[in-house]
Amino acid sequence: MRKLFIVSILICSSSLLFAQKKSKDTLKTEEIIVVKPYTPTITDAFKVKSNPSIEETKNIEKEKVNYSIFSIPVASTFTPSKGKAQSIKRAPKERLFQNYISAGFGNFTSPTFEAYIHSGESRYNDFGVFVNHYSSEGGIKDLQLDDSFADTRIDAFYKQFDRDFNWQVNAGVQRRQFNYYGLDSQITFDDTMLNSLDEKQVYKNIYLGGKIDFFDSYFKGATVEVVNFTDNYSSNEIRFVAKPKVEFPISTELINSEFLVDFISGKFKQNYLVNTETKYSFLNLGFNPNFEVLRDNLTVNLGAKIYYSNDLENSANNFYAYPNVTASLKMVEDVFTLVGGVTGDLIQNNYKDFTEDNPYVSPTLNIMQSDQQYKAFVGAKGKLASNIGYNLNVSHSNEKNKPLFIQNQTQTNGTSSVTEAYQLGNSFSVIYDDIKTLGVFAEITINVSENLNIGANLNYNNYTTTNQTEAWNLPDMYATISGNYQNKNWFAGAKLFYNGATKDYVLLYLAAPNTGTIVENDSYIDLNLNGGYIFSDRLTAFAKINNALGKKYHPFVNYQVQTLQVSAGITYKFDL
Repeated sequence: MRKLFIVSILICSSSLLFAQKKSKDTLKTEEIIVVKPYTPTITDAFKVKSNPSIEETKNIEKEKVNYSIFSIPVASTFTPSKGKAQSIKRAPKERLFQNYISAGFGNFTSPTFEAYIHSGESRYNDFGVFVNHYSSEGGIKDLQLDDSFADTRIDAFYKQFDRDFNWQVNAGVQRRQFNYYGLDSQITFDDTMLNSLDEKQVYKNIYLGGKIDFFDSYFKGATVEVVNFTDNYSSNEIRFVAKPKVEFPISTELINSEFLVDFISGKFKQNYLVNTETKYSFLNLGFNPNFEVLRDNLTVNLGAKIYYSNDLENSANNFYAYPNVTASLKMVEDVFTLVGGVTGDLIQNNYKDFTEDNPYVSPTLNIMQSDQQYKAFVGAKGKLASNIGYNLNVSHSNEKNKPLFIQNQTQTNGTSSVTEAYQLGNSFSVIYDDIKTLGVFAEITINVSENLNIGANLNYNNYTTTNQTEAWNLPDMYATISGNYQNKNWFAGAKLFYNGATKDYVLLYLAAPNTGTIVENDSYIDLNLNGGYIFSDRLTAFAKINNALGKKYHPFVNYQVQTLQVSAGITYKFDL
C-alpha cells in the first residue's frame, strides 16, 4: 500500500513537469461559416426535474455592532460678534368700546343726538339699542310757511347664538316731520288763507322683524318683517315680507333658492281732487332659483325670478318671469376682471319708499307695480396699481310703469281757500311711464397712504320715455368725490356732490291738462366737510359743515335747501 502511494505521487509529478515544458498551443485559427443561425426552442431548455430541498438546522443570529465616536478637539479662531437689541416702535393700541353717546348743535337751531347701547355675552347672545335724532327749526329767508323738519328713530335688536343656528329679533319706530313750504313765488298768497292751514306732515313707521340662520342644513334660514306706515292725514300702509332660503349641492356646484311672500295693503283718505278714499292691495309670491358655477377664474350664476302677482283691489292676476344671469371672468389676477349679465325684477312700489325719495309727496298717490323686464350690463373691475382700484359698467334697461315725481296742480290762485295745505302747488304726485335707460357708471378709489384715501364715482343716464315728454325729476348725471384723512389725533373728511339738472311739469290754477309749462331745476354742487380731534380713547370732538359753498339750490321745484349749515359736538365711548 505504501509502495502504491509512492508510485502515484511520482506519476503526478511527471505529468506536471510535462505540462510546464509544453510552450506551443496546438489550437489553430480557422474561419467558421454559419449556414443557419441557431434558433432555440422550448424543448431545448434544461428542465429541473425536482425542487431542491433545503434543510435549515440553525437560525443565524444578527451580530451586534457597537458604535463609538473618537472625537479630536480642534482649535478655532472664529469669534462671533455680539448682537445689538433693536427697539420696536409700538404705537399705543386704540381701545375699542361697545357703547357711545354723541351730541351736537348747529345753526338753524339744529340739535343732533346719537347713542348706541348694547350688552351681552359675545358667545351666546347680544342685545342693543340705537337712538338717532336730527332736527332743525328752519330759517330759510323769504318763506311764507314753516320749513322746520325733524327725524327721530329708535331701533332695538336681540341676537342668540346656538351651535346649529343663530336667530335675531328686530324692532323699531321712526318719526319724520316735514312741512309743505314750497310755494310758487309768482303767486301772491293771502296770509289769512295760509294761516288757516297746517303745513306740517308727519310720517310714522313701526316695524317688527327677525331672521334665523342654519349652518349644516339644506334650509339656510329666513327673514320676516312687518311694517306699519302712517302719516298726519290718516293714510295707512301695512306690509308683510317673508324670504325663506334653501341650498343644496349638485356634484361640486350649489343650487340656492329664495322664496318670497310679499303682501301690502294701504289706503289714502282722499285723492288729490275729490274727497274719496283710495285703496290698494297686492299679494306677490316669488321663486328665485340660482345655479352657481365656480371655477379657478370664472364665476357664473344661472338663475331666474318667477312671480305670481295678485292685484286684490282690481281682481287682476299676472305671472312674471325674469332672467338672473351674471358672470365674472378674471383675465389678469387683481388687475382686470370682466363682468356681465342680464337681470330683471318685479318692483313693488309703496308709499313709505316714495316719502323717503321725496318727502313732499301728497297723501293721494296711485300705487302700482314696476315691471323691470331686463337690465343688461357689461363692465370691468380691478386695480390700475396696488393702491388704485376701478369699476366700470355700461347697462341698458327696459322698465314698464317706472314711477316719476311730478308737481301737483295748484287748487288756488292765492286767495281762494283750499281744504289741505298740500293743495297749493307745493306737493308732488307719482305718474308712471315705460322708460328705456342707457346707463354708464364709473368708480375709482385711491389709497394714497395709510392715513389718506380718495374716491370718486359718476353715474350718467339717458332716458327714453314712451308717453311723457321728459323723465320728470330724474337727473341725467350725478357724481361724488370724497376723501378721508386720519392720523393719531386728527381726522377730516370731505364729500362733494354734483346733481344734474332736472325738469318738472307745472300746471297753473284751472289750466287744462296739456297746457302746462316745463320748469327746469338747475344742476347744483354741494360740499360737505367734517373733522374732529381725538382727546383719548373715550372722548372725541367733531365738527360738520354742510352745503359749505352756501348754494341756494332746489332739489325739487320751489323747495330751496338751507344754505351754510355748521354744527359741532362731542362723542363719548364707554363700556357697561
